[in-house]
Amino acid sequence: MASKQLSREELDEKAKQGETVVQGGTGGKSLEAQEHLAEGRSKGGQTRKEKEQLGHEGYQEMGRKGGLSTMDKSGGERAEEEGIEIDESKFTNKGK
Repeated sequence: MASKQLSREELDEKAKQGETVVQGGTGGKSLEAQEHLAEGRSKGGQTRKEKEQLGHEGYQEMGRKGGLSTMDKSGGERAEEEGIEIDESKFTNKGK
């Protein structure tokens, strides 16, 4: 490899020494860990942007459903069992 780019092995070694070798990968102790951290942070930002479009009612319904969940059953299963109505149409994005 004649280019100035470092090989994955060299980048992994630098990451193990505590150096950030992937943008957004701060805190990862290996090249792979830093790649996963950077990817997760990127997706997390995208998710927040989408959720911001749900609106107040959407968050309330999601919270109601989530609050019903137990170790054995999801919130949806428990709501159905107990006859609690959850309006999932409010979960859809208000935007495009």
